[in-house]
Amino acid sequence: MPFTQEEIEAHLEKLEGWELEEGRWIVRKYNFSSFMKGIAFVDEVAAISEAFNHHPFITIDYKTVTLRLTSWDDGGIMAVDIKEAQQYNEAFEKMRSSH
Repeated sequence: MPFTQEEIEAHLEKLEGWELEEGRWIVRKYNFSSFMKGIAFVDEVAAISEAFNHHPFITIDYKTVTLRLTSWDDGGIMAVDIKEAQQYNEAFEKMRSSH
């Protein structure tokens, strides 16, 4: 069962940078110092997504990578979306601290 609006908002308070969009997506923009660092991050996102078998919409705009998550088949934001968003944030922090 999808999270309620209140549950989503409670989870997003703990997820740096993520916002609710159109009531059905959670979205975050990640900014990088170079195009290639953004692409390396997308590779990390792909590996995480494959492990979850749950894939975000990814937009690459030069040095900005935007991720959008939802659980289409289940009708909204689910626990998997929140867990994946947490892992994307962890991957971003690891990349940022290693460069």
